[in-house]
Amino acid sequence: MDIIDFTTYLIKSIVKNPDMIKVNSFDANEEGTIIEILVADEDMGSVIGKNGKIAKALRTIIQAHAYVNNIKRVKVNIDSF
Repeated sequence: MDIIDFTTYLIKSIVKNPDMIKVNSFDANEEGTIIEILVADEDMGSVIGKNGKIAKALRTIIQAHAYVNNIKRVKVNIDSF
């Protein structure tokens, strides 16, 4: 499973509108890979969590998946439509 499919699976499992998410991957030279997660406005609270705990956990899991698959330096950005 590549990193985009893995991230999509994680996000779809916690949002109320799984059809309204979009996950993109960009390659930056010095920064490595950037994963951009776009969700609906009403799902931002579910993805961010109280004090950002869910977002931090998502970043940790995605970075661990990237490490296992030999992808160096992954940055995760979460935003809404």
